[in-house]
Amino acid sequence: MTNGPLRLALINSSVREGRFGPVVAKWFAAQAAERSDLSLDVIDLADHELPHALSFDPAPAAAEALAQVSPRLAEADAFVVVTPEYNHSFPASLKQLIDWHSVQWRAKPVGFVSYGGLSGGLRAVEQLRPVFAELHAVTVRDVVSFHSAWEQFGQDGSPKDETGPAGAAKVLLDQLVWWGTALREARAKSPYQA
Repeated sequence: MTNGPLRLALINSSVREGRFGPVVAKWFAAQAAERSDLSLDVIDLADHELPHALSFDPAPAAAEALAQVSPRLAEADAFVVVTPEYNHSFPASLKQLIDWHSVQWRAKPVGFVSYGGLSGGLRAVEQLRPVFAELHAVTVRDVVSFHSAWEQFGQDGSPKDETGPAGAAKVLLDQLVWWGTALREARAKSPYQA
C-alpha cells in the first residue's frame, strides 16, 4: 500500500529495571501521534523476551516472542529507535532485535531518539548507523537527543523546556516521512534487491 499514513514503528530499546526509556518513548510517541501523516506502533522490547542465541530453529517460547514482533517490523514503513547509551554503545536488547531480523529493515528509514549523560546517547546512535547500513536501511541525519535526560523531564513526563525537543522531533519526523514515503513508493514499483 503506497497511500495513507506512513506506518511508523517506535522501538523502546532499554529493558533494564528502573529504565528511563519509557518516559522518553512516551513523550516522542505523543509528538508522532499529533501527525496525520503517520500511523504509530509502539514496540517496547521489555514486553518481548527475545531469544539470546540466533538459531534457524528457535525454541517454542522464542518463536512465540518473534511472532509477536517480526510482523510488526515487516509492516512498518519507517522506524524510530529510542536508545540509551550503555558503555558508549547501545543496549544488548536492541542488538538482539536487530540481529534476529534482516529483511524487515531493508530499504526503510530509521531515525533515533537518544538519551544519556553528557553525550545524550549520541555515541550509541553513531554505533547504530553502520549496523543499520549493513542491513540496507537508511538512517536519517537529525537526531533527538537528551543530555542528562533525568534532569530534562518534569514529574509529568514532559521536557521541562518543550521548545528545543519539540522542534528537534518535528525535524526528525519530517525527514523520516520524506524518506519513508519515497522508499515506500520505490519498493512498490520495484522490490528492493539486497
